[in-house]
Amino acid sequence: MGGLWGKRERLAMLLLLLLALVAPFLVYPVFLMKGLCFALFASAFNLLLGYSGLLSFGHAMFFGFAAYVTAHMGKVWGVNPEWAILGGVVTAAALGLLTGWLAIRRTGIYFAMVTLAFAQMMYFVAIQAPFTHGEDGIQGVPRGRLFGFIDLGESLTLYYFVLLVFVASLWFLNRVVQSPFGQVLKAIRDNEQRAISLGYAVNRFKLLAFVLSAAFSGLAGSMKCQVFQLASLADVHWHSSGEVVLMTLLGGIGSLMGPAVGAFLVVSIENYFAEAGAWVTIIQGGIFVFCVLLFRAGIIGTLSQWLKGLYSGVGKA
Repeated sequence: MGGLWGKRERLAMLLLLLLALVAPFLVYPVFLMKGLCFALFASAFNLLLGYSGLLSFGHAMFFGFAAYVTAHMGKVWGVNPEWAILGGVVTAAALGLLTGWLAIRRTGIYFAMVTLAFAQMMYFVAIQAPFTHGEDGIQGVPRGRLFGFIDLGESLTLYYFVLLVFVASLWFLNRVVQSPFGQVLKAIRDNEQRAISLGYAVNRFKLLAFVLSAAFSGLAGSMKCQVFQLASLADVHWHSSGEVVLMTLLGGIGSLMGPAVGAFLVVSIENYFAEAGAWVTIIQGGIFVFCVLLFRAGIIGTLSQWLKGLYSGVGKA
């Protein structure tokens, strides 16, 4: 039955990809690109929480500072978008290395508090540093030409570029999770002391997972900067760190598509209930409580369990 389930899962992924290819002709492309950027952000965060068991409250600093660096390189230095995005990813990875090196020395809530403390320090830097322009942010960032000849100024072209980056990143993250490295991360998540007794250098594995998660979070922030041509304080605020936790839990931690589904759900709520003003937060909270009570494993996690039970019952019959 496992092979059949695998085929069904691959078919579902193919159908989702085909839907994504035609989606910009049916839905506003900028909305879709925002959803894809946050879906990548949530998927990167899921590598840390879902597969390593590490809860970070500071991922906004990777997301936001990558956006700042990409914006600065693109607008002030005038470099091509691929180099500006790469600069953002490298910056996020470097921040992840520094933060992770200190944070992994603690576990549980203490680990989360260390990441939050670093994020708050970087938020203060974002307010004070001259190149970030404080509360104004970096506006009017040129989208530029990818590799010198692909005009990202066209929304449709930019959409397919963002989609390509998202699909490639999701494939890579999935390969990481399925690799021996990913299996060790799961072992650390389930029983760290046992992993240590087996001879694994647990802190090295956790640090590498943290840096990878930070790098892909930075990639998401750089892509969002390209889409909205803006890097702002909202990207590095603690609220963004909390939002990505919400997205991941809603969709289902430890699953490939769960965080992406959670991200699109949150982005859709913010978009379609924007006229409600501050009530959007209350609506989000209500949906979160409803999903936690009804979908203990997240939307995708619960759906996956239900389908597996259904197929198992059909197979026995």
